[in-house]
Amino acid sequence: MTTQATELDQATSRKLAASGSLLVRRRQRWGWLFVSPFLLIFALFLIIPLGYAFWMSLFTSTLATGTEFTGLANYVRAFNDPLFIEGILRVLAYGAVMIPTQLIVAIVAALVLDTLSTWVSKLSRLLIFVPYAVPVVIGALMWSFLYSPRFGPGATIFDAFGLQAPNFLGPDTIFFSLVNIVTWQWAGYYMVVVYAALRSIDPAIYEAARIDGANGLQTALQIKLPMISSSMVMVVTFALIGTLQFFTEPVVMQSIAQGSIDAAYTPNMYAFSLAFSYSQFNYASAIAFSLGILVFIGSFLFLFLTRKQSGLK
Repeated sequence: MTTQATELDQATSRKLAASGSLLVRRRQRWGWLFVSPFLLIFALFLIIPLGYAFWMSLFTSTLATGTEFTGLANYVRAFNDPLFIEGILRVLAYGAVMIPTQLIVAIVAALVLDTLSTWVSKLSRLLIFVPYAVPVVIGALMWSFLYSPRFGPGATIFDAFGLQAPNFLGPDTIFFSLVNIVTWQWAGYYMVVVYAALRSIDPAIYEAARIDGANGLQTALQIKLPMISSSMVMVVTFALIGTLQFFTEPVVMQSIAQGSIDAAYTPNMYAFSLAFSYSQFNYASAIAFSLGILVFIGSFLFLFLTRKQSGLK
């Protein structure tokens, strides 16, 4: 009798397991059905174009020999191209200035807003975030007008005090002018990320710190910042990737700041110029993929070095 009961229980268990696995398979099929439109669009507009661009980068087109397969020759040429190397060094210099500046502005603004609990905090968050909502092209054009030595308000203000207005679009100042534009555009977005991380901290920790005699500055430096280190790592990663892909702002200001920004000012601008001004699509594709390789390596190294702070193993 006991043997029959055991066999019955085993049979029932097998039926339940079979019905459970069938239910899981049905749910998986429905899941793939709902995800398939995204996968189709993702493949058509990202994977396939990237694959085609990489395939193009393996060829070289000349008037004498036509199109021929040259393998990685374009990549070797890219990493020996002084214009490409100069552009890489320039965006790295931008990153060395812009990333700390954006991070400091975002952290300070988030810490200040985290201490406020009135309607002023909500209004301030909105005002700081608004520049990110402005299209990059519109923002660059607006700052170009503000920088203009003829029509901008800066010239009027300096003239009112009997001073000569500096040329914010000159070769010696365009670097810091672009840093200001990008910081104005993105600091609000990074502030929201840091502020959201601060709001996720248990208020009981702050209460315990106050009981222990910690003031506001000590609480910010010794409690808040260490507890949001993973969010700051994410912000720096985003800023690093965005800096290496620097393109829109210098392109918009190129015709305004004549003589200060050339066609190879950044690697993306160089690839764009090669493709659409000189029809060197194969070499331009290699330049773009070379930049992508550097972005991947830089992001990977940064995440590897900060894996403890970001919670990665």
